[in-house]
Amino acid sequence: MNADAKQPSEAAQSAPDSAEVLRVSGLNIAVRTEHGLKPLVEDMNLTLRRGETLAIAGESGSGKSLTSLAIMGLLPPPAVRVTSGTIRLGDVELTALPEAEMRSVRGDRVAMIFQEPMTSLNPVLTIGTQLTEAIRAHVPVTRAEAAERAIAALKSVRISEPAKRMGQYPHELSGGMRQRVMISMALALKPEVLIADEPTTALDVTVQREVLDLLRDLQRETGTAILLITHDMGVVAEMADRVIVMRDGKIEEEGTTRRIFTSPERSYTRDLLAAVPRLGAGAARGGAAPDAADPVARLTDVSVRYDLHGGLLGRVTHRVHAVERVSFDIRRGETFALVGESGCGKSTIARALVGLVPHEGRIEIAGKHLAGLDGAGMKALRRNIQIVFQDPMAALDARMKVADLVAEPLLIHGLGDAGELRARTDDLLKRVGLSPDHGDRYPHEFSGGQRQRICIARALALQPDLIIADESVSALDVSVQARVLELLEALKTEFGMSYLFISHDMAVVENISDRVAVMYLGQIVEMGTRDQVFGNPQHPYTRRLIDAVPIPDPDIRPARIQFGAGEVASPVYPANTGPTPVRLVDRGGGHLAAEH
Repeated sequence: MNADAKQPSEAAQSAPDSAEVLRVSGLNIAVRTEHGLKPLVEDMNLTLRRGETLAIAGESGSGKSLTSLAIMGLLPPPAVRVTSGTIRLGDVELTALPEAEMRSVRGDRVAMIFQEPMTSLNPVLTIGTQLTEAIRAHVPVTRAEAAERAIAALKSVRISEPAKRMGQYPHELSGGMRQRVMISMALALKPEVLIADEPTTALDVTVQREVLDLLRDLQRETGTAILLITHDMGVVAEMADRVIVMRDGKIEEEGTTRRIFTSPERSYTRDLLAAVPRLGAGAARGGAAPDAADPVARLTDVSVRYDLHGGLLGRVTHRVHAVERVSFDIRRGETFALVGESGCGKSTIARALVGLVPHEGRIEIAGKHLAGLDGAGMKALRRNIQIVFQDPMAALDARMKVADLVAEPLLIHGLGDAGELRARTDDLLKRVGLSPDHGDRYPHEFSGGQRQRICIARALALQPDLIIADESVSALDVSVQARVLELLEALKTEFGMSYLFISHDMAVVENISDRVAVMYLGQIVEMGTRDQVFGNPQHPYTRRLIDAVPIPDPDIRPARIQFGAGEVASPVYPANTGPTPVRLVDRGGGHLAAEH
């Protein structure tokens, strides 16, 4: 279907079976605290029919995932529990089932796909062992029969060479293939209800498109009802028949997908939709071209390679070409975006820029060659260049309070006394949407999005010339994401900061960037201004990334893209070979694209 083609009427669009498979009535969930029970979810009501997709949308902490865990009977006892209400799966009241009986329901009648497949799969067991174990837990079959069913399940999610995958471990598969394994495991027993909790949040946009198409196809074949938990309104528009919007543990608004998107009744829903980044909105932002004469950073023929050893003598047999002969400038006061899928080399370039990985070629920061700096020189340099990493929990010391974490860069560089440090810390926290009293808490007391805001506040502490934002807003809710992006833009205007913005979210990139470079397998395949790359993409890979972006409009169904589930292209080559260097050709006005 063409990307601009209209969907059929709302009734014809979903046409779910009228048979009700799940009903949640008056559900209340509370956590035990030293002051008594604190409500987390209040008076939750929903119904789900066969073949229907119901989306529960909302920001972090709204109670979406708690509701899904309550349905699965997976709330962490005794701290969090259902205090009242009913959850009926057909004729079975789930809240009254003892754990032994609930185990027979889980996986068989209700299955769940979690957000991060790597943490959901056992790293020490093969894919085949985990699949057959799930099948034999519910169906009295032999190992051979379970293995046949497992291979059939892998085929149903279009994984290449399913028999080979049975003998592999999770770390041997890409993120998209691991998520396919989770889907096959969830659907192997043809459950009545599939709960998908942020099933595409951790995936590249192209893999996300593939997984959404797959879920839609499998639902059509099996009639499974899907409860979709997400904060991505583009995914909601594309997948859902009905939507429940949650806020602070309560239902804010509910209705058909078209009604929610076209005429939302509540201001919160309107704000949520307004914050969604949309392709095309960036073109209206305009802005003057940054000065190219004095770049804050310059990379010339930069390569990062890792040797792989093998054989009895441990010789170098293969080499990972993570980054291969990459060149670009980051100009003062501009946002330069690097986009591409996982493994393309974006984050490796960021680490090379701050001296965290060895590299070949030349990197200059503010005119200083990185390779010629000693320890003192690197320390001084890092005052001018800061990085916000993708995983905020791994980037924050769990034993330090937030105020100390944000003030640490100032302390290291000897800027200010105790009073000045606290005042500066309080101001930084407020600027990223937190309150000063949050400074007295520890990282584990915050949501993932709040932790990322803490990391951004810490990076801003020294007011550096260049901030590297490595997927810095991927973990944030859309409204928080919009605030952070506005903050980054305001700081750029106020202080003349530059950003290296690394992301796989093309809509966000289109809304914030001045120039864009598209990477594929360690090399740049297209580079130009935002308007050049998004308005007239020249390379087929760039077009594929743009076509895969979910559109937050239920009347527009994106074109179906055939990606295939074959082997993912790899940057690993035998030691005496390497990738063919791409040649960038000027397509006009400095718009560079590789020959293909």
